[in-house]
Amino acid sequence: MSTNLIWGAVLIYLVVAVVVAYLSRGEATNGKGVDMSGYFLGNRQMNGFVSALSYSATTYSAFMMVGLAGLTYAGGVGAFGFEIVYFAGVSLVAIFGPRFWAVGKRFGFVTPSEMLGHRYGNGKVAVATAVASCVFLIPYAAVQLAGVGYLLAGMSGGAISFTTGVIVSTLLAILFSYIAGIRSVMWTDSLQALFMIVASTLVALLVVHSLGGFSELFDTLASEHPASLSVPGPGLFSFTTFLGLTIPWFFFSLSNPQVSQRLFMPSSLKSMRQMLIGFLIFGFIYTVVSVLWGFSALVAFPELAKSDLATPTLLASEHVPPVLGVIVMVGILAAAVSTIDSIMLTLSSMLSRDVYANVVADASEAKQLKVGKWVLPIIAILAFLFAELQLNLIAVLSVAASTGLVVIVPAIIGAFYWQRGTAAGALASIIGGGLVVIYLYLSGVKPLGLPAGIWALPVAVVLFVAVSLVTRANRERANEFMETARRR
Repeated sequence: MSTNLIWGAVLIYLVVAVVVAYLSRGEATNGKGVDMSGYFLGNRQMNGFVSALSYSATTYSAFMMVGLAGLTYAGGVGAFGFEIVYFAGVSLVAIFGPRFWAVGKRFGFVTPSEMLGHRYGNGKVAVATAVASCVFLIPYAAVQLAGVGYLLAGMSGGAISFTTGVIVSTLLAILFSYIAGIRSVMWTDSLQALFMIVASTLVALLVVHSLGGFSELFDTLASEHPASLSVPGPGLFSFTTFLGLTIPWFFFSLSNPQVSQRLFMPSSLKSMRQMLIGFLIFGFIYTVVSVLWGFSALVAFPELAKSDLATPTLLASEHVPPVLGVIVMVGILAAAVSTIDSIMLTLSSMLSRDVYANVVADASEAKQLKVGKWVLPIIAILAFLFAELQLNLIAVLSVAASTGLVVIVPAIIGAFYWQRGTAAGALASIIGGGLVVIYLYLSGVKPLGLPAGIWALPVAVVLFVAVSLVTRANRERANEFMETARRR
């Protein structure tokens, strides 16, 4: 595909997105100047429609059209089951979403880590949560950048290098984050979400038609790649592998702070319900479309060197008209940028609100905001360096990040449902559980033959419960917090 066509499409996307982002600046101050809540939460005034589209764009990133399509290419129908488990996990938002919203509104929380620090009455819990989030989310941010690198390199036939694609997405993410904070990101997310769902769906249908229609596509899969339509599939998945991938993914909506932070943002519980319903509709369509991309690439190009090249190769092929190919490419680029800038904003808010403010005695709101803006490019550079490693299988790397973050889940559940939970228990589960996950991944050790994704949550639960039972809880703080959550 022509590099001029690719760069022209990127330029048009940039101009439109920047205009939308700048238009959002006027709403970001809420008439009283930009503060932490305004910059990172949109003054808690986001409506249901915008929240749903932004939540979708943040969650369904390069992971889907590049990662899930690649996972389908390599692992067959098991990839669809893997993503449906995540879909089931979104039910946790229906349970915890109103509680996050209620305590956030009552106590003015900006970050999920700040919420945990308040609930357990210990700033160290907030610091530990923020640091753990950085350790595991920066690789996840790098996955988004790598997705764009593979996309542009694959569609241009190597004329655009992987590194160039990564640099482009990094700069775009920094730009949108700086313009007006989360309000800029949410409005550009909304534009990107609508664009990517419409374009990818229409082009997926076109690709299936060019391969002979749905009947021909699945007949070819059944005759030439029968393992891709069966469980456990052609070799990527086994029961333990599947379980290790899906357990962390099920808790994604709670464990990933760039997602759970958005539970503080809706203007009302009605807006939150609209957000959830809209996300479920969007997510189901996008999941089916991404799996179709993977199957279509397997039929059209069964000998790819890397499964993550499935979508780029398909978009650059004769099965997709060049103009439509770059439209979908821009949609995937937009999805990746929406996720990386959301992660950057969340991590910068946690580092400034929960680390800097707990270390520096006179950390005013203005100073926290300034530190948060300084941290943004640092996070982007770290993600860029990690992306340059060009590790394989984007989907698996995404889950590895969620495996590390799942150790925070016991402290979150305990915050709302277990009065006896203590700060020491939360610290033990987050720090101890996180170190176990890092050790298992770096060493490659699989106790009892089970991967880190299976061990992370039970280890964190045991540490949280055991240490809480032998330490003293702040019952007054717990009662106030839990009562606020129940009232909502």
